[in-house]
This record gives sequence, C-alpha cells and structure tokens, in this order.
Amino acid sequence: MIAKSYAFIELATFFGYFAIVLLIAFLSYRKQNTDADFIIGSRSLNFWLTALSAHASDMSSWLFLAYPAEIFKQGVFYSWAAIGLTAFMFLNWQFIAPRIRALTEQLGSLTLNSYFETRFGDTSGRIRVASACMAILFYTFYITSGLNALGILVESLFGLSYFIGISLGLLVVVIYVFMGGYRTVAWIDLFQGFFLLGIIVFIPLYLLIDLGGARPVLDAIALKGLSTQLFPDFSLSTSWKILMITAGWGLGYFGQPHIITKFMGIKQVSDMGKAKWLGISWQFIALTAATWIGLIGVFMFPDGIQDSQELILYIVKDTFAPFFAGLVLCAILAATTNVMAAQILVVASSLTEDLYKRLFRKDASTAELLWVTRGGVVFFALISFVIAYLKITTIYQLVLYSWSGLGASFGPLLLLSLYMKNINRYGAFAGILAGGLTAAIWPAFRNPLGIESVVAGFAFSILAIQGVSYFARKRFSLPIES
Repeated sequence: MIAKSYAFIELATFFGYFAIVLLIAFLSYRKQNTDADFIIGSRSLNFWLTALSAHASDMSSWLFLAYPAEIFKQGVFYSWAAIGLTAFMFLNWQFIAPRIRALTEQLGSLTLNSYFETRFGDTSGRIRVASACMAILFYTFYITSGLNALGILVESLFGLSYFIGISLGLLVVVIYVFMGGYRTVAWIDLFQGFFLLGIIVFIPLYLLIDLGGARPVLDAIALKGLSTQLFPDFSLSTSWKILMITAGWGLGYFGQPHIITKFMGIKQVSDMGKAKWLGISWQFIALTAATWIGLIGVFMFPDGIQDSQELILYIVKDTFAPFFAGLVLCAILAATTNVMAAQILVVASSLTEDLYKRLFRKDASTAELLWVTRGGVVFFALISFVIAYLKITTIYQLVLYSWSGLGASFGPLLLLSLYMKNINRYGAFAGILAGGLTAAIWPAFRNPLGIESVVAGFAFSILAIQGVSYFARKRFSLPIES
C-alpha cells in the first residue's frame, strides 16, 4: 500500500511538472509565423535566454546519469572530463559565439550548414548535403541516448515498461517542439535550467551535510582503490590520459549545431559577454554537483550497484521522500528533453533548409517550409524511437559517439572559416567528410594509444581542409575566399 502511495506521489509530481512545460509551449505556439521564427527565433533572444538555453540544451541525461556513473567507477580523476568541458565551452563563448552570430546575420543564414554554403560560395549544394547527412547520422544516435535514459528512468522509478517510458518521453518532446519551435525551446530551457540546477545542487549538498562533510566520502573512495586526486602522479602516461579526457570531450563543443544555433539567436552581439559568464557559471556549478553525486555514491554503495547509470536513482530512493524523488525525476527528464528538443529541431531544420529547400523546392512558401520542418520533427523522432527500443549500448557510449562525430564533422571547419581566408569550398567539403567519417569508424579500430575519436577526427579534418584547399587553388587557380 505504501509503495503504491509513493508511486502515485511521484507520478503526480511528474505529470504536474510537464503540464507546466506544455503550457509554455501552447502559449508560444501562435508566435511562430515563419521558418526563421521556428528555427532561430528571429534572432530576438536576450542574454538570459541565450545562456541558459545554450547550456541546458547541452547537459542531457549525461549530467545526471552517465557522468556520475563514470565518477562512481573511476573516482576523482575522471572529473577532468568536467574540467575539459567547462574550459572548452568558455573558449566556444569567447571565440565562436560573437563571430558566428554576426556572420550568419550578415549572410542571411539560419543554420550552420547554410552558413558553410554561403561562406564558401558553394552553388553545387555539396557542402549542405554533406553537412546534413553528418548531422542526421550523429543526431539520430544522440536523440536515441535521451530516449534510452527516459526508458530507464520510468522503468526504474515507476515499474512501468521501458517501451512506455520512451513513448511518454518522445510524446512530450515532440509536442512542445512541434508547437513552439526555437523560442519555446529557449523559454523552456530557461525554466528547466534553473530547476535542474537547483535539484542537482541540493542532492549532494544535503547528503554532505548529513554525512558530516567530505572526509567520509573521500575515505570510502580511497578504501575502494579509486582515485582521490586530479593528479595521481606526474608521469607521461597520466598526463596523456588527462589530455585525452579533457580534449576528448572539450573539443566537441566547437562543432555542436544545437549549441552553435543558440549563439545565433541572441538579439545583440554586445550581450554575448554577459551570456558567457552566466552560462559558464551555471555549467561549473552543475558539473561540480554531478561530480559529488558520483563520489557520494561510492560511499553509499561500496559493493556497487547493478547498473551504475542508475546511481542517482538509487541515492534518491534510499534518501529522499517520494515528492522529492518525483522532482528529481522531473529534473532528469528536463535535462534529457532539453537536449532532445534542441537536437530534433536542428535535424528537422537541416532537413528543411539543407535538403528539401535546397534540392527539391527552392521556391517553397514560408508556410510549406514551416510544415516540412514540423514533419521532420516527427519523422526523426520516430527513427530514434526505433533505435532506442533496440537498446544497442549505454547512454554514455551513445553520447560520446554522437558528440565526437558532430564535433569532428563541424568543429574544425567552423573554427577555420571564422579565422582564416585561405580555405575554399573543396577543402570545406573534404573537411566535413574526413572529420565525420573518421569519428564514425574510429571506435571500430584497435587504439593502443587511447586517442579519442574526436581528437583523431579533428586532426584529419584540419589536414583535409588545408590540404585540399591548397591543391584546389593550385589546380583551378582559385582566388582566396574571404
């Protein structure tokens, strides 16, 4: 009887929370009149919306489930992943955000792919098609990771089937993206960003106070033989591992379209600095709290748990009242749906702007493009649903694979396009393919040096961009493109 009462309270909290989310989507529905409204909010967002939207749409179920699980398994040393993410996101704000915002408005580009095409004067459509294919490939797996997390959550907390879990999650995401588009996602990101930050900070803070501080936790970590320091030693192998962990995650930031498009939507470039410091502060606090959740888990479950991805769920069940457990579920779902919504929107936008409009209907009306975008939302959500149902791998591996592929496909070209003038459309096309394909197949090869796929993809992409651009200029006597 008590168990049923607990489940009812958790379910009531869950449905009450998402009723608020869907209300926000409904209220903003009529504000989406054009594809520019739907895709980047007509570049009208303030710095609060831009900052929280960029970061909340970044930290998915990885923040609550996958990252604490790795800390739980490896100890303090793996927090180099959080350090790398924070450092490279700062660089993203500093060197990418202001320039891409100004240039995309100047060139009239609504997506990252259309920016590449216009920037390099590619009239053949090859750059757009290559970009769209890479985005669709890797985002399909990225969206799958979110559905995987939703299925695990509902199955673990409510005892419902995995199928029902992924179905409910997909329904919520598709409804509010379909209704509202970019501006709705941004407002929901703002609301959910503050909400999930409060939840993820409260959990370790409450537990550390209850335990009497960090010492019992660190002693438990040492007793289990896990790392208690960022620098266990100063050997070459340790330094190499640190480099691969930080760069293996951090480099990916330069090529994530669902984050880059958030920069493109800010109203004034002069507000980018305020957005940067607000967003980085949010990220630092959230990742620090997630790290402590993983470490506290070592203390609470010294003998391990069946699935480390469910660590936070075990902690919540053993420690907190049902109402708060329901709030934690909402926070995890908020983090997951934020990212899924942004990613589905990017893929659907790519379908409209980069394939449908470019290859099939160049003279399509605004209303037609808007409905094609919404149709793309449903289509790609269903594809990801099928893959998620098959449970091909863990959330961590799905996110890492997708993150690396997107970062290697677009990051090198975006950086070089903003700061160099001696590259051309041939190099751009080669760079997208070289980076994306390298990241796609890299995990299949034996890798004794432990080189992360995004690092390898970045290197091959830069070589392809520079090399092909150089030889194309020699062969075709191309002028330097500005």
